[in-house]
Amino acid sequence: MEGDFIVPFARRGSIVGADELAMVGDLVDSGDVLSAGGLRDQFEARFAKHVGSRYALSVTSGTVALELAIEMLDLEPGDEVIATPQTFQATLQPLLDRDVRVRFCDIDPVTLNIDPTLLRSLVTDRTKAILLVHYGGYPADMDRIMAIARPRGIKVLEDAAHALGTGYFGRRPGALGDIGCFSFHSTKNITTLGEGGMITLDRDDWAERIDRRRNNEADGLYVPDATEEPFLLPWMKFSADVYRWTCVGVRKPGTNATMAEAAAGVGLVQMDKLDSLVERRRWIAGRLDDAIARFPGTRIQRVPSGIEHSYHLYTFFVDHGRDDLVRALHSRGVEVQLRYFPQHLTPEWRWRGHGLGECPVAERLWFDSHMNLPCHPGLSDAQVDHLVDAVSASLRDVLATRQRAS
Repeated sequence: MEGDFIVPFARRGSIVGADELAMVGDLVDSGDVLSAGGLRDQFEARFAKHVGSRYALSVTSGTVALELAIEMLDLEPGDEVIATPQTFQATLQPLLDRDVRVRFCDIDPVTLNIDPTLLRSLVTDRTKAILLVHYGGYPADMDRIMAIARPRGIKVLEDAAHALGTGYFGRRPGALGDIGCFSFHSTKNITTLGEGGMITLDRDDWAERIDRRRNNEADGLYVPDATEEPFLLPWMKFSADVYRWTCVGVRKPGTNATMAEAAAGVGLVQMDKLDSLVERRRWIAGRLDDAIARFPGTRIQRVPSGIEHSYHLYTFFVDHGRDDLVRALHSRGVEVQLRYFPQHLTPEWRWRGHGLGECPVAERLWFDSHMNLPCHPGLSDAQVDHLVDAVSASLRDVLATRQRAS
């Protein structure tokens, strides 16, 4: 039991134990480098193979992954970006200091992802990019989205922070759009010691630019320099490379976003566990689905054939009495956290001109019916039993109260 809750929301989204500790211990004992070494290369190669992308570039957090990925869009003043309102603030933060217009696209009422039917009406000749999230591990309708974006040259950025272990008709998020971003935060489906991120993509030029930036080199525009090289001693850092190119412009200066070797090593171990971790989430979700679907006035996220939900978040909906249900669950020791507040209603985006009524589906679901329940592999069988019993009892209480009131 954590705090006052018998069934807490995830503080750790995966299971970290002896295998990860042994990996870190072996690294420390080896005397090898602790940054930008072989473990990082192995983790990236393993991740790219899993996702199905040509490149996977690790960084220090999912937020940094998003920042670097958005830089690849080369947004200019007057450009427009279509974005989901149903996401964590990190997805959109890099747009706040750019002179671009953000158009929020309302969401599908089941998946909570961008609704492709509404997306088409938001596209203009100024639309440069679409920023979407695979909410909770339920993949967005990527075939329809890409059918809108591709012919118009619109770039699609996938925030796949929730979607590791998700399947989409035999493919995986992170390789469905133009560039994907993953998070290995402590609460995610795997972790790299609390923080970490990955960028997945196929484009050679973007991969080179991101690699330079994360390694403290400028994202510059370079042309070959045929002038005679000055005398250099052979042990000088960079050797003659600094004279081989002339820089004619800098998009962004370099930064240090290098994932530590210990984090990458833990990521390798966690990748070995990914299938079992996600399977545990699906088993818990199945128990909850079976219980909740018995009650009138509830809706679960039914998953169609070809879709593999990774259940980073377990989500369902109630027609009436959502707040009463939250209170009833809390009284039975179940922690409820509602994720995420619609971004177009946050202070910074209201400051940018957005407000109530812009995304009515997202607003209605968030304020009236959207529910998230604990669903993570750290829950014991006994905790899952308690969770299912508490949800059933709480729904019975709310339903009975509604019947008496009517």
